[in-house]
Amino acid sequence: MHSTSAAPWSSPAVAESLRPLIPGFAVEVVSEVDSTNSELMRRARAGNTQPTVLIACHQTQGKGRHGRRWYGSTQPACDQGPGSLTFSVGVALAPPTWLGFSLAAGWSVAQSLHPGILLKWPNDLWWARRKLAGILVETADLHPQRPARFVVVGVGINVMAPSADVPLDAASLDEFLPGVGALDTLLRTVPALIDTLYAFERDAFAPFRDHYQSRDALANAAVTLEDGTTGVALGVDADGALQVRTERGMLRMTSEEVRVHPPANSEDPPPCCG
Repeated sequence: MHSTSAAPWSSPAVAESLRPLIPGFAVEVVSEVDSTNSELMRRARAGNTQPTVLIACHQTQGKGRHGRRWYGSTQPACDQGPGSLTFSVGVALAPPTWLGFSLAAGWSVAQSLHPGILLKWPNDLWWARRKLAGILVETADLHPQRPARFVVVGVGINVMAPSADVPLDAASLDEFLPGVGALDTLLRTVPALIDTLYAFERDAFAPFRDHYQSRDALANAAVTLEDGTTGVALGVDADGALQVRTERGMLRMTSEEVRVHPPANSEDPPPCCG
C-alpha cells in the first residue's frame, strides 16, 4: 500500500498560489511519496483521471528513464521548501502524435527558468554542462475506443545544491538565480508547462522544433550511442528524433541513450539519469 502525507510547506501557500493560475487542475502537495509519477499513474489506472499537479517534498523512489533513480537534494527542511523540487502534472490528452512530446515539455521548463539552460536530448536540462533537471513522461490508456491517454509529466529540478550523497556532478538553480525558491520555481514552470501540453495536443511537435533547436546542447557535438557507434549530432527532425551523422550514414535515434564527448581538458557530464 502506498501513502502520501500532507506537507507543512504546502499549507496553504503553495496550493493557494498555484491554483488560480491553472484553473481546472487539482493541486496537491505532500511531504513524502514513493514517486509523484507513480502516484498519479496508480490513480489513473484506478479510474481517477482528474487533471492534477502533485508536488512532493521528498520522493523515496524517485524515477528516471529506464527505471533509474532520480537523485536530488533533500535540504532544507520541507517547511522551508524542498531543495530538490519534484512534481508531476497529470492530464488526459489526445494529440495527433506523441512523437516529440517529452522534448516539448523539457523546452517549456527550460524557457520558463533561464535563457542559458540547454536541453540534452531526450529529457535532461543542462546548466554549464551539468544536469539541472530531468523530465519523465508516462502514459496510460483511458478507454480502448477513445484516442485520449492520461499522460503524466514528471519534473525534477535542483533548486539548491544537491546533498553530498548525490553521486552526480549536478547543477542547481541557486547558482544563477540566487534567492529563487521552490514556490517561485513552481509558479514559473507549472502554468507554462500546462499551456505547452495543450498546445502540443493541438499542433504536435512541429511548432516546438525551432525552439528546441535553439537550446540543443548536442548541436554539432561528437556523441557515442549505446552500441558504441560514434558520430556528430545534427539536431532533431520534425518528430523530435535525434539525427546523428556516422560513418554508416545518417541515423535517426528515437529512444537510445547518447553520451557526449567532452571538449579538451574537461570532464564528461554523466549520462541521462532521470
